[in-house]
Amino acid sequence: MHYRIYLPCLMALALGSCGNNQSEKRIANAGKLDTVNTAYKQPVNLPAPFATKSVAHFSKVIGWPAGKTPAAPAGFEVIKFADNLQNPRWIYIANNGDIFVSEAETVPGGTLKQISNVLSGKSKSQNLGSSANRITLFRDTNGDGKPDFRSVFLTGLNQPFGMLIIGRTFYVANTNGLMAYPYSYGQSKITAQGKQILELPAGGYNNHWTRNIITNKDSSKLYITVGSGSNVGEHGMENEERRACILEVNPDGTGEHIYAYGLRNPQGMGWAPGTQTLWTAVNERDELGDELVPDYLTSVKQGGFYGWPYAYWGQHEDPRMKDKQQPEMVKKSLVPDISMGAHTASLGLAFDDKQLFPGKYAGGAFIGQHGSWNRSTLSGYQVAFVPFRNGKPDGAPEPFLSGFIADENNSEVYGRPVGVAIAKNYMLVADDASNTIWCVIPTAGK
Repeated sequence: MHYRIYLPCLMALALGSCGNNQSEKRIANAGKLDTVNTAYKQPVNLPAPFATKSVAHFSKVIGWPAGKTPAAPAGFEVIKFADNLQNPRWIYIANNGDIFVSEAETVPGGTLKQISNVLSGKSKSQNLGSSANRITLFRDTNGDGKPDFRSVFLTGLNQPFGMLIIGRTFYVANTNGLMAYPYSYGQSKITAQGKQILELPAGGYNNHWTRNIITNKDSSKLYITVGSGSNVGEHGMENEERRACILEVNPDGTGEHIYAYGLRNPQGMGWAPGTQTLWTAVNERDELGDELVPDYLTSVKQGGFYGWPYAYWGQHEDPRMKDKQQPEMVKKSLVPDISMGAHTASLGLAFDDKQLFPGKYAGGAFIGQHGSWNRSTLSGYQVAFVPFRNGKPDGAPEPFLSGFIADENNSEVYGRPVGVAIAKNYMLVADDASNTIWCVIPTAGK
């Protein structure tokens, strides 16, 4: 049986090729990230499903002691950009340098409330409760990572996440729809009534309420991420219509079609420097064991199907589908480019497209890893780095911004990084659990 979510995508697949004939070369990476290939980075020796028991192992956020910051490599300085926010999850930087931060959080209720009751410890791992539902504006006139202006920019939203400015329009991706507001550069507050130009399926499994948005080079299209409504389709595929996908629409919200699908929870998006290739960071499924399924960073092929919920990492069938399995979908499943490690909650993504950072970091991808709950030892809890050259990956993932884990034996963490954005002089990292924005400033010459 075929569900409607996949019908337009199957047509797109029929019109294009999903194959790739690049040669493979294995390399090892650092830390807890999987071994990968340099061309279509497939982890080797994936364990069998349930090779280890699925565990609920939540971290406990204790906050940052005075004077302590995350750690960056030599040649970088880390300072606190802002604090006293309410679950700052995503950052958007306008062309004029204005910095917008969306503040929203998971609101327990319905299925999530049931999950929270079963998975005790969740409330110690993240902010849960009353969502701020606002966007805060920062300005840093001196460009030194110490903002001299801060104000509430927009309120009355519904779990806002992604933000975007095109011309005289300020877009906000609420969990339930795409909003458009009249806007002028330099404006310090929006009071005008916005208009919902596209309805989106609200909420979702766990933290899959987040909706990101970006545009292409000529601002002719918008791309919107929508996470799944379940872990692995357990509520029925009719519940997954227009989910687990990236939508493409016109700037006025019309002309919607599914750009790519089978992406369980795509979040960060970006264009590889010097290319027209869209990339995304994807948070994969839970409860198959410690090392399954790897989160990933991947280029996005228009019309491409990336496996969820039928298969993972190419054509590895998810055993939980059983009588719901669709072999023809398994055959279409594409292998992602780069493994970011299982349960790392790889969410944020920013390319250094302005060559701000020195040496190997110039032009690379930075991925905010919010951190695990479904692994016996903590994984993620860092900003990872993937080098790029000529618009393509040029090495394995490695830690970039670390030090978020305070005491691994006691599962204590200072905070949890998510959104990553690169301004004119520095990188900003949203640490939602500690209500902080961190600033990473390059100090070494390029």
